[in-house]
Amino acid sequence: MTAQNLLVELFVEELPPKALKKLGDAFAGVLAQSLKDQGLASADATVTPFASPRRLGVHVTGVLAQAADKPVSQKLMPVTVGLGADGQPTSALLKRLAALGADASAVAGLRRAPDGKAEALFYDSIAPGVALAAGLQKALDEAIARLPIPKVMTYQLESGCEMPGWSSVQFVRPAHGLVALHGAAVVPVTALGLVAGNSTHGHRFEAAVDPVLIAHADAYAETLARDGAVLAAFNDRRFAIVQQLAQAAEKLGPGYEVLMDEALLDEVTALVERPNVLTCAFEEQFLAVPQECLILTMKANQKYFPLVDTHGKLTNRFLVVSNISPADASAVIGGNERVVRPRLADAKFFFDQDRKKTLESRVEGLAKVVYHNKLGTQGERMERVRAIARAIAQQLGNAALVDQADTAARLAKTDLLTDMVGEFPELQGIMGGYYARHDGLGEDIAIAIEDHYKPRFAGDELPRNATGTVVALADKLETLVGMFGIGNLPSGDKDPFALRRHALGVVRMLIEKDLPLDLDALLSGAVPAFGALIQDATPALADFIYDRLAGSLREQGYTAQEVDAVLALRPQRLGDVAKRLLAVRAFAALPEAEALAAANKRIGNILKKAEGEGAGVLPELLQEPAERALFDLLGPIVDQSASSFAAGDYTASLQILAALRGPVDAFFDGVMVNADDAALKANRLALLRHLHGAMNRVADLSRLAA
Repeated sequence: MTAQNLLVELFVEELPPKALKKLGDAFAGVLAQSLKDQGLASADATVTPFASPRRLGVHVTGVLAQAADKPVSQKLMPVTVGLGADGQPTSALLKRLAALGADASAVAGLRRAPDGKAEALFYDSIAPGVALAAGLQKALDEAIARLPIPKVMTYQLESGCEMPGWSSVQFVRPAHGLVALHGAAVVPVTALGLVAGNSTHGHRFEAAVDPVLIAHADAYAETLARDGAVLAAFNDRRFAIVQQLAQAAEKLGPGYEVLMDEALLDEVTALVERPNVLTCAFEEQFLAVPQECLILTMKANQKYFPLVDTHGKLTNRFLVVSNISPADASAVIGGNERVVRPRLADAKFFFDQDRKKTLESRVEGLAKVVYHNKLGTQGERMERVRAIARAIAQQLGNAALVDQADTAARLAKTDLLTDMVGEFPELQGIMGGYYARHDGLGEDIAIAIEDHYKPRFAGDELPRNATGTVVALADKLETLVGMFGIGNLPSGDKDPFALRRHALGVVRMLIEKDLPLDLDALLSGAVPAFGALIQDATPALADFIYDRLAGSLREQGYTAQEVDAVLALRPQRLGDVAKRLLAVRAFAALPEAEALAAANKRIGNILKKAEGEGAGVLPELLQEPAERALFDLLGPIVDQSASSFAAGDYTASLQILAALRGPVDAFFDGVMVNADDAALKANRLALLRHLHGAMNRVADLSRLAA
């Protein structure tokens, strides 16, 4: 079979930029996989996706003109049904063969083979391999049908259909061209009312020729770049943009660095077909506005790349990725500078206006902003956060922190009422910090207000000071306790109030800040702030938080067994969890670990069945040598283990227990726990209960049993 490289391109109107990369990868992946499944391409064929604002494409190596024939074996029916007592075919067998395109002459060639308890008849044949035209048509239809299209457009076809101007199709954007080349030959396929050819269109304004003729599948990218002024591959354009951005910053001097943003880079890559980076500037007076405001408006509204100095401070220069490359770029540069100026002027106006009112003067306005129809206004929420923050600060035993946390919690949400946050909600908290400094509230309060939303996402930094940590904890706990209390829980992939993120934020702060706070006390302490508004759902909320913690720990590389063993005890001080996990890992590596874990599991099962029986161990009732030996050793071992545990040396606390392996094995070999004498039985259960408590102080070791 002749193998050639294959090229498929769908030429369309401008695609949604934020979805382009996903669309390109999906189109290429599904089409190539379908070809592989049909035997037209090998499993190791190289697949190259193409995605630009006006095209989706794929290049697949080593595609056959026709797939190889395949042997096919089809089970027909049991022998007893297909053949009579005389060995002749039954009418049922003949009908089945006819359905497969065979006649009675095929009976002699049928294969008998065991099928369960019976013997069955099988029809072996050779299925001809699919031709490329048919296989590619199937692959193309499947690739289009399975595109992750954010929103479908319906448009009318003007040709190539039964009713031009009336027949309609649906796709993400109107399609205007289709290329399908196997080597240099056009593959006759159709899609969206289009017939495949070997010509496409290049850049809207800068193509050297139009249409662009593609002579060979392997010449696609090179021809488009040369004749069409288009870099068809998404990654090639992205790399070119990164290079040009770095070169433009370097040209300005050593004091300039590009403020890179991966999401913005992907979006800009999806907006241009041949990137050309230009350097622009704005008036220095705008640098008096907080740089977060200027950066956000340049990136979000204009898709510009800001330039900062070596200290991370914003400069008045920025970079634009243009889709055209004129000989004189002054008009393009001037146009972008003119467009950004009103945006920056708006930001300066908002900043100046907001500073005319203090944060304190805005507190009353929170009572007019609805937070949730079951949980009241932002004003009521603020009072709850204050109460929770005060309680946390009191648990930390710092009187000054109580006052600082109360002030920060009172003012933390007031920037929601400012013009700047109204225009740029992403700046909530950040602007509150700036306005707090302007109001003379001090750096500690300003940082706390700025940081109280942190961590905002996975990997985000934590609040920088104690006040911010207390208010951030209080804010997240108020959300979690309130939402659980009214039954507003996340389900599946729906989590509108980001409760999973809030739970992980609480976990991270407790662990990474090593706060001496008990989780259950934190949760139950937040409930009174709500009064009669909610039901107490702290048990369910605690389960939710431990589930998030378990997932986070597994992502960090701890095994499911290690995590299960530690969290089974529901440790209240989450800052200890990492030390417990390391202790469990070290214990599991000991030669005695497996036997002790199995014994621990056995002891747990015995005690479950005998719940409520036994009190303290009475030495005079220890009759068997094995139970006396275990009791004699258990006292000093437990004392040593408890001493190490109290000192926070969990690894030593567990490893001391290794000495118990021999006595524990001997106990189970030589002692009948469920003795007929009730007093003996109760005493032995008490001994096991004492042993069980000592072994499971750091973690539930039974979870390590195979």
